[in-house]
Parts: sequence; structure tokens; C-alpha cells
Amino acid sequence: MGDEEEEDYMSDLFIKEDVRPGVPMVRRVREALQKEEKQKEANEKNRQKSVKEEEKERRDLVLSSALGNENKGFALLQKMGYKSGQALGKSGEGIVEPIPLNIKTGRSGLGHEEFKKRKAEEKLENYRQKLHMKKQANEQAADQFRIRFKNKQEERKMEGDLRKSQRACQQLDIQKDIKAPKEIWYWLQPEEEDQKDEDDKDDECAGSDLSVSAKLQILTAYLREEHFYCIWCGTTYEDAEDLSSNCPGDSAADHD
Repeated sequence: MGDEEEEDYMSDLFIKEDVRPGVPMVRRVREALQKEEKQKEANEKNRQKSVKEEEKERRDLVLSSALGNENKGFALLQKMGYKSGQALGKSGEGIVEPIPLNIKTGRSGLGHEEFKKRKAEEKLENYRQKLHMKKQANEQAADQFRIRFKNKQEERKMEGDLRKSQRACQQLDIQKDIKAPKEIWYWLQPEEEDQKDEDDKDDECAGSDLSVSAKLQILTAYLREEHFYCIWCGTTYEDAEDLSSNCPGDSAADHD
């Protein structure tokens, strides 16, 4: 606005000027008052900004100027033999320049920045711990899945070996004119033969409490002793000595 005379927005001259048809008079007056208020706020901000800039300039000027004889502290140092540009201390191991002045311009209290920094570090550490725990949980879940999958595969393989042993036992027993199996589950039953390829079959023989692993161990031992037969070799040996000498062992692992 400067030195120009401010317009009176409430005067008859302003109100009557440029009156457009259809525009309410009260609205024009209210807009003019709002415009004036905003202009005052802008002027006040500019004035405060200039004051702060002047203070900063004066402060920087003083801080950048070397201490002179008029400074009481510097005068005392000179009386003790200090010369401008020397380092402090008896042996000159101290500082040369004064400790810098840090101006605090914010509204937060002392130690607030350190508090914010510590909180940010704690938050980051908590985030890292959560990531580590999540990674460990995922790894454990993957390990458990692999173990379950491996156990399921081994179980299915044993079921297949048991059916193979039952089929071989039945054939070899019949060749020896054995009319009935030593145990009912030594031979495949008709209903078991029909279901031999089902993966979810829980028990090969009704009424037996033995596990698949136990049945397989018992039946393969019977085949080796009675018929000198190894299901994993797929061979009937001449005698026990031939079986012992040429068969790798009495388990599937021995034949891998």
C-alpha cells in the first residue's frame, strides 16, 4: 500500500462503483473486507520476516568477526600471554576457534531432537525384529512342510512295498503248495487288490493293529527266511548264503 491513501471499502463511492446487475451488495462488501484482512496479514508476515532476517544478519556478522581487545575474555587471555591465532592450553593442544553457537529456532524443549532420534531408532529396531521373527516363522513353516511331505512320501512308498511283498508272498506260498497265509494280512485280500492304488488307505488289513512299517518289516523277513526272496532286488536266491552274499540288505535304504 505504501504512502498511497487506502481506499475506504465501506464508503458510498466504493459501494456504488461498478455495481453489476444481479450481484448482492452485502456480498461485495464482505469480499472487500476479507481482501483487506488478508492484505493486513501478508503485511504483518512480511514485517516479521524482515525483522528475523535482520536479527540473523546481525548475529552472523558478530559470530564471523574475530574477538577484539574490547572483549573482556579476550583481554584476560592476552594478559596471560595468549596471542591471536594460537591454540589454547599450556602446550597449545587446545582449540583455536571458539566453540560455535547453535541457535535454536524451534518451539520444542531441550532434548526433544535426541528424544525423536531415539524413538526413530527404537522404531527401526522393532521393525527389524519383526522382520526377523517373520522370516524365522516362514522358515519353520517351510521346514515343517518339507518334513510332512517327506514323511508322506515315505509312507506311500512303504505301502507300495507292503503290497508288493503281499503279492510276492502269495505267489511264492502257492508255489510251495501253502494253502493259507501264515497271517491273514500276509496275502492281499480281494478287496485290497481292488484298492491297491489308493493313496489315502490307512490300514491294509482289517482287524490288525500293526503299522505299515511293522508289517513290511515282518513280511520281508518272512520272505527272506522262507523263500530267500528280496522284494527290492526282485530276486529269489538259491539259499540263505546266496541271499546274504549278494543282497545289499533287508531294507529299502540298503538298496538306494
